[in-house]
Amino acid sequence: MMNELVHTHMTKDVITLSPNDTLGQVREILLSKHIHHIPIVEGRKLVGMVTSWDLFKLGKSAEEYSSMKVNEVMTRRVATLDPDQHLGAVAEVLTRHLFHAVPIVNDDNELLGIVTSTDIIRYEHTKEYPENLEKFVGDNM
Repeated sequence: MMNELVHTHMTKDVITLSPNDTLGQVREILLSKHIHHIPIVEGRKLVGMVTSWDLFKLGKSAEEYSSMKVNEVMTRRVATLDPDQHLGAVAEVLTRHLFHAVPIVNDDNELLGIVTSTDIIRYEHTKEYPENLEKFVGDNM
């Protein structure tokens, strides 16, 4: 069961950008931080989302990204949840809409955190296998 509250499992220290930042900055963050989603904020308010898929489908060179603004490609209508909903609600949004991240916002649409499909997998895995399985992972992994 996924009855635990979102705020107990969301990433709170979220990397964000603004609509006027460049896709070059997006690319650099995605590659250096090994993430796939960057919420776009004005102040603290969520105004969009940019993903690794957004960059990939443009088919541009790294140089071209440096002159393009985030607001040219960001998704403006983003599915969000509030921090007091259950993790099951996140899983439902992710599976029904084939998203891989859900920003968590308050009533003023201010970004509080994010929950990704990886977070849901990690949550379920640790519930099923609470023992540290690192000892079974080979040296070459």
